Amino acid sequence: MNYVPHTEEDRAEMLKAIGVKSIDDLFIDISPALRPKSFDIPEGKSEFEVCRYIKKLASKNATDLISFLGAGFYDHYIPAAVDALASRSEFYTAYTPYQPESSQGWLQSIYEYQTAICELLGLDVSNASLYDGGTALYEAAMMAIRLTGRKKIIVDQGVNLIYRTMLYTYTSNLSIEFVETPVVHGQSSREAILKHLDGNTAAVILQNPNFFGAIDDYTDIASKVHEVGALAIQSVYPISMGILKTPGEMGFDIATGEGQSLGLPLSFGGPYLGFIAAKKELVRQMPGRIVGATVDKDGKRGYVLTLQTREQHIRREKATSNICSNEALCALRAVIYLSLIGKTGLKEMAELIYSKTEFAKSVLEKIPGVTVKRSSPTFNEFTICLPKNADDVAHKMVEKGFAAGFPLGRFYKGMENYLLVAVTEKRTREEILKLGDSLEAVLCD
Repeated sequence: MNYVPHTEEDRAEMLKAIGVKSIDDLFIDISPALRPKSFDIPEGKSEFEVCRYIKKLASKNATDLISFLGAGFYDHYIPAAVDALASRSEFYTAYTPYQPESSQGWLQSIYEYQTAICELLGLDVSNASLYDGGTALYEAAMMAIRLTGRKKIIVDQGVNLIYRTMLYTYTSNLSIEFVETPVVHGQSSREAILKHLDGNTAAVILQNPNFFGAIDDYTDIASKVHEVGALAIQSVYPISMGILKTPGEMGFDIATGEGQSLGLPLSFGGPYLGFIAAKKELVRQMPGRIVGATVDKDGKRGYVLTLQTREQHIRREKATSNICSNEALCALRAVIYLSLIGKTGLKEMAELIYSKTEFAKSVLEKIPGVTVKRSSPTFNEFTICLPKNADDVAHKMVEKGFAAGFPLGRFYKGMENYLLVAVTEKRTREEILKLGDSLEAVLCD
C-alpha cells in the first residue's frame, strides 16, 4: 500500500524542476552518519497490518499504573462534560478567529478563559493562551527584558528544570545573563537572590509551589525586586490557587504556568496549555492575542481581537512574539473545567489534595529508612529520602503497579536517593496505603 500519491514520473519531474537528480541529493549537506533513521522509510503496509503494528506498540504502554508521579504534570480527574463540549464540531474544527463577525462563539470562549485566568492568579490581563508552561515562562522573561531594557535575569533553582531548559534554549542566541540561585532546605535563598539583585536585573523568576513541592510567600522578594526597578515573575500550579496566596496578592508583575491540570489529559506529553497573566500596565508587551468585549452599533455586546501583537498581524520586527499555533481548543477545555469546578469547588479540591498529601507523608515516613523532608510546607507534592537509589526503586515499583514518583537525581546532582511524590484528588486512601506497603517491600528486597 503506497501512502504517497506521486508516481515515479511525478517525482522525476519535480526533481528536475528544482535541479537535483534524486531525493538523496536534497540532504547532501547532511553527513550520512548524521541523517536520522527516519529517512529510511520501509515499504508501505496494508491497513490491517498498520493497525496491528500500532496496537502492538500501544500494548507496551503501562497505562494501568497508579500514578504518584508529578514534576509539573499531574493525573487529575476530568469531568465528562469537558470532552463532550470541547469536541463539538463548532469548536473542534475552528482556527484563529480573524473575522469577528463569524467567530463570536470562539471569541467569547477565549474572553471567558482570559477572565478565569485573571481571577485565578489575581492579575489584570491575560492572553489567548500559549503552548505550555515552559514557553509561557520564556515569554514572561522576554516581556521583562523589553520593558526594563535590561539583560540580567535571576532564576531560582526551584523552578522546574524543564522550564529552565526551555528558557535557556529559546534565548541561546541572545545576549542575556542568567543567574541561578540555590534552594536551601526546600525554599528559595533570600540571601542569594538579594546578593545578585541590582540595577542591571530585568526580572527574578520564582515558582510556587516549587519543583520540590514547597510553598512559600514571596511578598518580601517581590518588594525588593521592585525597589531596583525589576519585574517579579512567578510560575504557579493552578490547582494550588484554590488555597494559596495568588501572585497578584504577593505583588508579582507577571504569572505563568502549565494549564494541563485544568481539564487536559496527560496524553504522553501533550498538547498542553501555557497560561500567562500580568498587571494592566504591561499589557502592550504581552505575546499573542488578547480578546476584548465591546458593543456594536446597536448596543449589543460583542467580542473582538483587541490586541494582536504577533508577527502575523504586524511587522515582524515589532512583534512581541511569534506564537502562531492556536491553543484555543486547550484553553477552551480549561475554561470549561474551571466553570464546572467553580470557585468553591476549586478550594474544596485543593483542600482535599492537601489533606491527602499530608496523609501520604504520614504513611511513607513510617517505613524504615525513609525520611520525609519537612523543612518546608508543601501542597500536593513532597520529597522523600530513600536508603537506596531512587531511580532503581522507581523502576521496581513499576513492577508492583505504581509510578511511585520522580527520581530527583535526574535533575539535581547529589539527590540520587531522593524521590518526589505527587498526590492528586484521584488517589484513594487504599492506594496510598498500598503505595507504602509496596515501597517497604521493595526497600527490604
